[in-house]
Amino acid sequence: MNLLLLEPSDFVGEDRVILRDRRLTHLQQVHRAEAGDRIRVGLLGGLMGEASLLRLAAAEAELQVRLSQPPPAKLPITLLLALPRPKMLRRVLQGVAAMGVPNLVLLNSYRVEKSFWQTPFLEPASVREQLLLGLEQARDTVLPQVSIETRFKPFVEDRLPAIARDTLGLVGHPGEFPPCPRAVDGPVTLAIGPEGGWIPYEVEKLADAGLTPVQLGERILRVETAVTALLARLF
Repeated sequence: MNLLLLEPSDFVGEDRVILRDRRLTHLQQVHRAEAGDRIRVGLLGGLMGEASLLRLAAAEAELQVRLSQPPPAKLPITLLLALPRPKMLRRVLQGVAAMGVPNLVLLNSYRVEKSFWQTPFLEPASVREQLLLGLEQARDTVLPQVSIETRFKPFVEDRLPAIARDTLGLVGHPGEFPPCPRAVDGPVTLAIGPEGGWIPYEVEKLADAGLTPVQLGERILRVETAVTALLARLF
């Protein structure tokens, strides 16, 4: 991890923290930290800064924390993502958090297998765990907001027009569509489909809600690759 994320419950004083979970194990086995070391830290949902490791024992670590630096700015985007395969979902959640996406909607699609919605990786604790890993990687403290929409048509017809209003609305989809724009200035609503892409009906409904289909070229990309490529191209 590139940032040790702290939670309010870790604090035992105004500037003192006790760690006893996986972060302790990381300090011991990965950082191979010793008393006196300085470590980059951040308060979940708050400021970042530095901590001095006062004590490192087998069962706990004690740190003195100084927080003064704001987290990096988020991208001006709402990302709609057809629910990926469970194993891919974990990587996508980490990547989305690392790249600074503030709002993620996991959306149903005709090509999303029904079994995907039963995965334990969609449990709030599991989603949060993957997002935290992404924040630690990118040195950020603010969790993305994640919502789950299991019904495509009601969401796209009733809620998406308001989300996409006053933004550049885009649908990532292979085909005879204009290239995805580069380095846009302003907020974006971006929809990325499942493996195999959206079906024509879904592309049409997304377009009715204000999202224009665009493509990245002739190559068909995995969902996690498409997410990274489109975000990097747009911003």
